[in-house]
Amino acid sequence: MSYFKLMKVPAKTRLLEEGKISKKMFLIETGCIRVWFNNNGKDVTTQFFFENNMVGSIESFRKNIPSPVTIETIEPSVLWWIHKKDLDKIMEEIKEIPSLRDMFIDAIFDRTYDYMKQFISSIKDSPEQRYLNLIQERPQIIRRIPQHYIASYLGITKVHLSRIKSKLAKG
Repeated sequence: MSYFKLMKVPAKTRLLEEGKISKKMFLIETGCIRVWFNNNGKDVTTQFFFENNMVGSIESFRKNIPSPVTIETIEPSVLWWIHKKDLDKIMEEIKEIPSLRDMFIDAIFDRTYDYMKQFISSIKDSPEQRYLNLIQERPQIIRRIPQHYIASYLGITKVHLSRIKSKLAKG
């Protein structure tokens, strides 16, 4: 824990800009973060993170390459951050402790599974079904995230999301 540093930030704070090289990972104590990228001037939200989640641009962080995403707070947040050089030290130590190594590997697989599930759903499910899945599987997103970010995450417009919600409310 001595490697982690506390930071308190307001909503809409960019923790990492698309195209910059990531040198920090963040652990969320309180708050909410979204990960997004710019697609021809349009924000495309790829993931949301909440309390007790760790977030960063893993590709950029591990490979020292420009980040394909921006990481931004949605709510005022209390975060703990660690610099890459310090996390690299911890990673070396974790290799020697099987239970910690396994916990870290499980966390990576969980994140990969979430990405794959979202990717497959974006191809095979209708926008209405993706919204229903979100209500059932991740209700905190529905409760805490502004509608325009949810629409972006689902790959639809705000108007389309409004129509889906109206149809579901009537049915």
